[in-house]
Amino acid sequence: MGAATCVEIILAIFLPPLGVFLKYGCKLEFWICLVLTILGFIPGILYALYILTK
Repeated sequence: MGAATCVEIILAIFLPPLGVFLKYGCKLEFWICLVLTILGFIPGILYALYILTK
């Protein structure tokens, strides 16, 4: 686990779409995370952590 991964995980906790965006760009993963974050902050965090650690 490198420094970049740690930063992405920290961002995924505070701003889930931003953490996913930094790794994947404006792809489907980002949009799913954005919608989940808008619908509820916790689902956005969980999805971001899952997608960044898989």
